[in-house]
Amino acid sequence: MGTRTLEPGIHTDLRDRMSYGGYLRLDRLLDAQEPRSRDAEGEPLHDELLFIVQHQVAELWMKLAIHEIRAAIARVRADRISECFKILARVKLVQRQLFEQWAVLETLTPSEYAAIRPSLGTASGFQSHQYRALEFLLGNKHAGMLDVFRHDSAAHDELAQLLHAPSLYDEFLRHLARRGLPVPRECVERDWSLPHERHAGLVPVFRTIYADPRRWWDAYDMCEKLVDIEEAFQLWRFRHLKTVERIIGHKPGTGGSSGVAFLKGALDIAFFPELIDVRGEIGT
Repeated sequence: MGTRTLEPGIHTDLRDRMSYGGYLRLDRLLDAQEPRSRDAEGEPLHDELLFIVQHQVAELWMKLAIHEIRAAIARVRADRISECFKILARVKLVQRQLFEQWAVLETLTPSEYAAIRPSLGTASGFQSHQYRALEFLLGNKHAGMLDVFRHDSAAHDELAQLLHAPSLYDEFLRHLARRGLPVPRECVERDWSLPHERHAGLVPVFRTIYADPRRWWDAYDMCEKLVDIEEAFQLWRFRHLKTVERIIGHKPGTGGSSGVAFLKGALDIAFFPELIDVRGEIGT
């Protein structure tokens, strides 16, 4: 086998320069996996590293999704709606990564998970403040959820702020109202801490947009981007449910929930219901 020499310009002395590991803080990142389970010899159980990495990676992707959705909200609020399209396209691809990585966790068998489960104690993905932030940013508001985060003042304060701020959909509806579309007043001025309620008066607004895409092209495209995100979120929820079902069956969750039954309830939650409702009106 031949050898390849380094090109003359490649930096090899990095003592006083920015390195790859330094830039990414890999010393912190790769030292953040601390398995708690032990076998009979006192060694970490092999499969716990998978469980930890899976969830840490998910949190990193959620951090990026939150960053992007916040940026999209700011642009809709400023009526710079076309700038959202690339942002939301990126969010959709992040959601795809979150969906696909369930396949890795599904390699964990029920017996392997049962061995590490005691180490989790009461820890549960339900307690992910970033997941809750995503739900709030997309409109699924629930003030009672803040109780889970009273032990973490920073997470609690961030979620409280998001709870009382307009969601992405709220800001989009307000944008459409500013453009002269007949968005019902109760959809643009309300208590933002409450979830959006399906409103029949929004269906004609979206029907107007879908009936004349050329005139309303940016709003039309935004509608489809929102549908993309909702569909991806629902697929993620379903894959989560099936992964949990495959690994623990119908046992209660570590955080005290009913497990699979609790996850099934989330499948009935819609972020942007009128964007689906209007499809029954198009072409009739």
